[in-house]
Amino acid sequence: MKNNLKIAFIGGGNMATALIGGLAGKLTAGANIHVVDINADALSKLQSQFGVTTSTGIDAAVAGSEVVVLAVKPQQMKDVAAQLRPHITGQLVLSIAAGIRAADLSRWLDGHSAIVRTMPNTPALIGKGITGIVAMSGVNSEQRSAADAIMKAVGATVWLSDESLIDPVTAVSGSGPAYVFYFIEAMQQAAEELGLSTQQGTELAIATFVGAAQLAAQSNEPVSLLRERVTSKGGTTYAALTSMDESGVKAAIVKAMKAASARGRELGEQFGQD
Repeated sequence: MKNNLKIAFIGGGNMATALIGGLAGKLTAGANIHVVDINADALSKLQSQFGVTTSTGIDAAVAGSEVVVLAVKPQQMKDVAAQLRPHITGQLVLSIAAGIRAADLSRWLDGHSAIVRTMPNTPALIGKGITGIVAMSGVNSEQRSAADAIMKAVGATVWLSDESLIDPVTAVSGSGPAYVFYFIEAMQQAAEELGLSTQQGTELAIATFVGAAQLAAQSNEPVSLLRERVTSKGGTTYAALTSMDESGVKAAIVKAMKAASARGRELGEQFGQD
């Protein structure tokens, strides 16, 4: 991967900022990154922090880029694509917008097929994200490598064989941080109801999640085995997990994630309407 890749970002929000922070001075120089956003204050901060060039409208710098990263809200994508269309030739278009199908984006860009669709998650904001990626047929090997390198700037990547798998990825990892926060909230509440302070409950819950996740990541053993090793029959953990099983917690989580995946498909159909 060359270190002078010219990248244009359409949108300068949190995820774009995280990506720029991971790219500038590493994959490419800050001066090779151009950011388009209507928020002049946000552009000023990005320019000052990373040395990028900026503009409040899609311009010649976008046309001269090798990769265009679409980092706008899904409901804005169709209008942005209309503005971008005259500036697209053979560039790789990389979308981080949820719910926008590659076929719809291609149609809005007059059939442009060098498109990669991605689904990052919010831990990308601290360089700990994971991103599901799928490429359209018009993406060549060099562009595929560029897409992988860009998303690896904020964490790990998982390549998918079919775009339909983006919705399950959204359900598992895209929405996943919210499930973790939800469970941490429940642990905090239980800690307080059992007599611990708010601070103690928060510290214990978060540290437990971080440590358990790192243990799972570093172990070569299945997560189920790690769980079993903490669960002595008749012990405290056994009592807790038995209660969860009786309450249908695992089934409820699986059902919820299937609902998230289904909603992803619905949003794709909704946003893709002309």
